[in-house]
Amino acid sequence: MTGSDRSAAPTAATIVVAAGRGARLPGEVAKPYQILAGHWVLEHAIAPFEASPHISDIVVVVAADCVAAARARLGGKVGAVVSGGAERRDSVAAGLRALDVRAPDQPAWVLVHDGVRPFVSDGLIERVLAAAVRDGAAIPAVPIADTLKEADGARVLRTLDRSHVWAAQTPQAFRCGLLREAHATVPRDAAVTDDAQLVERIGATVTLVAGDADNVKITTPADLAAARRRIDGDGELRVGVGYDVHRLVPDRALLLGGVAIEHPRGLDGHSDADVLVHAIADALLGAAGQRDIGHQFPPSDAAYRNADSVALLRHAVAMLRADGWAIVNVDATVLAETPRLSPFIATMRARLADALGVASGRVAVKATTGEGLGPIGRGEGIAAHAVAMIRRVG
Repeated sequence: MTGSDRSAAPTAATIVVAAGRGARLPGEVAKPYQILAGHWVLEHAIAPFEASPHISDIVVVVAADCVAAARARLGGKVGAVVSGGAERRDSVAAGLRALDVRAPDQPAWVLVHDGVRPFVSDGLIERVLAAAVRDGAAIPAVPIADTLKEADGARVLRTLDRSHVWAAQTPQAFRCGLLREAHATVPRDAAVTDDAQLVERIGATVTLVAGDADNVKITTPADLAAARRRIDGDGELRVGVGYDVHRLVPDRALLLGGVAIEHPRGLDGHSDADVLVHAIADALLGAAGQRDIGHQFPPSDAAYRNADSVALLRHAVAMLRADGWAIVNVDATVLAETPRLSPFIATMRARLADALGVASGRVAVKATTGEGLGPIGRGEGIAAHAVAMIRRVG
């Protein structure tokens, strides 16, 4: 078992499989489309791959009658939504075909993930991809804690040795050519339950890496209830509000949301004067009952002269985590007469989500003008408002 292979990994594509109907859950809504904190389970499963710098392209495989709804709702790195088949291997094969269509620039590596595993971590993505790059194929797995019994109906036949038994998880990572070969070679009537077993059938080695006990698969109503408790939280919720404004002056770079924007003037301030980042930091600090960013990183301190505001935001986030808070979401608005900010919004969201340690879907950035009114409307400065929600987790 390779427990901590965190070596640098190249970019990879991801196939997220969500074509099942989830017969063990009551009602007409399939498991991938159950709602957790306002989003599909499937969206939560995709989010870590959206946020990972190692993932360049995502293909989502759903039931045929769900394709239109998924295409309308999913964006970002999701380059294709296609219909799956009756069996898991049919759905993965459909995902591989979709990647072929997106050639010639497809990555040499592919991860396959269950669309009903909403809690995969970036560390797990890194581990399994790095091991696959080294060995050709890798899967995450966790040791079995319970005693295993082989039975014939209700009669125990024998107790199994659990020391060599692991519970496999996803994402599973493969060299693309190897996975395609396995799909093409293993007979259609072969009994296989995951892609690693297909690869094993052609004689290739599959490496185990340390899985994650939190990386649960939602199968039963109890699983769904536990996921809702976890993602919604049983702890205290708090909301904070932040505001910042700076004057536009010549000979300064303009940074908003950590993104450099071409403009004849930039914002004047002791740090890099990124009003959007400052407003978000103040919202988070306020929600946690902490003093504002000016107190935490005072302008009287030369150490913060021209400081990178995103780095200061990361420090504020670390303060909250150390105090037992997790970020639920951030909603921010920039007020600027010029420049036009809509081309930069997606990049701002990604940069801020990375600094906050959350999926980009939990960060909203909007832009508006002052309609010619007041200092903002006259183009004398730029301001930002932010609202943040945090949750007690420790």
